[in-house]
Amino acid sequence: MNIRNNNGFHSNKATLDRLIVVTGAAGFIGSHTTDELLSLGHRVVGVDDLSTGRIGNLGESMRNDRFEFVKADVSGPEMMDWLCQRYQPAAIIHLAGLVSVVAAQENPGRNYRLNLHATQQVAEAARSCGVPRVVFASSAATYGNTLALPVSEETPTRPEGLYGSCKLASEHLLQGYASSFDLEVVCLRYFNVYGSRQTGDSPYAGVISKFVEGFSSGKGVTVFGDGRQSRDFIHVRDVARANALAATVPLELRTLVANVCTGRQQSLNEVLSVFGNLFPHAPAPRRETARRGEILHSCGDPAIAKRHLGFQARTTLDEGLRHLIDHSGISISA
Repeated sequence: MNIRNNNGFHSNKATLDRLIVVTGAAGFIGSHTTDELLSLGHRVVGVDDLSTGRIGNLGESMRNDRFEFVKADVSGPEMMDWLCQRYQPAAIIHLAGLVSVVAAQENPGRNYRLNLHATQQVAEAARSCGVPRVVFASSAATYGNTLALPVSEETPTRPEGLYGSCKLASEHLLQGYASSFDLEVVCLRYFNVYGSRQTGDSPYAGVISKFVEGFSSGKGVTVFGDGRQSRDFIHVRDVARANALAATVPLELRTLVANVCTGRQQSLNEVLSVFGNLFPHAPAPRRETARRGEILHSCGDPAIAKRHLGFQARTTLDEGLRHLIDHSGISISA
């Protein structure tokens, strides 16, 4: 492993075969994606400015000779150009960005810079350096509040708020590059991602993080409404596998948009049941009035990802929650 910052770099002399750049590599999904790529034998250059990512998330990767870490802001001028010229990657997996829906609303300028301008920097670097493929971390937030389930890629996109709007704009920007230049683009719309290394302020499946904290601390949890509201919860290890496939499998299409989901609706009451089995002595959940404007149900259609990427989620909710708790160092009763 080698580390550089944007003032200098020392690299080993290993032959660079299939090399993949991962932006946001020290983050929740980025670190798991890096782990997955390295486990498959790929060489990885991980880029992160560590504003929200944590170097500790890359513990195993940092000890791997096929991994190099670059501390840099990919939205900055010429950084992605430098990276692509230096490494000539086979693909870029672009996961860096402002991941807080609330922060995006509160700071539109920062949202634009980190979630749209950074994507343009990645696209332009890929074009100018001849990178064959870009994989982009999009979101189910591009769909907005839709009643027709499951949500397919043909569902009209009506994002509500600046976060989903910037994700959709980034998709369109990348698709424009793909149709204009020699570039393949895969936009992955993540549903409710959960798992280890997830911070409490993550926009992905925030309810899972809150439940882990509430049940493990003995403080209990609060459920708004009757608990029948449902989500499509997908474990981060499955998402990492989807990212790796999107970066490496042969594509029939120059541009692909695909949901990354399980295709299973699971209610909060089902989640509570799993936690209840793991923490049988925890206090009963507190029930409060449903919050106005909350999306009641969400579920994705995974068919496109399966057809074009060979991806199918493998981790059940029970397995995923047990894995999360095990890797959080929390003692459970079951």
